[in-house]
Amino acid sequence: MATSDIQSPAFKRRGLMFVLSSPSGAGKTTISRMLLAAEPTLKLSVSVTTRPPRPGEIDGVHYHFCTDADFDRMVEEDDFYEWAHVFGHRYGTPKGHIRSGLKDGQDFLFDIDWQGTQQLIQKDKQDVVPVFILPPSIEELRRRLEHRAQDSAQVIEARMERARAEISHWDAYDYVVINDEVDACFTSVCGILQTERIKRRRQTGLIDFVRELMGG
Repeated sequence: MATSDIQSPAFKRRGLMFVLSSPSGAGKTTISRMLLAAEPTLKLSVSVTTRPPRPGEIDGVHYHFCTDADFDRMVEEDDFYEWAHVFGHRYGTPKGHIRSGLKDGQDFLFDIDWQGTQQLIQKDKQDVVPVFILPPSIEELRRRLEHRAQDSAQVIEARMERARAEISHWDAYDYVVINDEVDACFTSVCGILQTERIKRRRQTGLIDFVRELMGG
């Protein structure tokens, strides 16, 4: 069942920035895709990156691909919500329509690392819901990276080293989910999203709603 199948409140609410982070191979991309398919009102925040597109990736859908010079210009003009260096390339979240969307109750999904998450929290803590996905074991994480057959042994070793560093930041997140079985992990993530949507502080129309109930 999609989270949108649950009855929505009868009043306005503020949107949220739903962050999924994990070391490479732990499953955040898979869970993100499942969440977007099940939840049509959730919009993916599309990052800008200086890395070249991989086979099958579409500019403007998976990422906004740009040159280093363009990225530098965006940094200078403060066009990013957050940005970070990852494996020799840069990734950033353009502010664009996100802030206005949050006011209108739009939820955004972020597939970013812990550095980007910390930048989001520093700029807009009240709207950020950070979720960290852990692998069931470090051996399983290596197996998943090798099974993808996308990287050389040297790259896999670099990813494993970075994974250990990223896992060390697990306690900076409000929620931590172990991805031992993908469907169970997805169910947990959906539950977090729905719980955060109905928190009182996000219900901008709640005061007027309650006043109407009391006066009726």
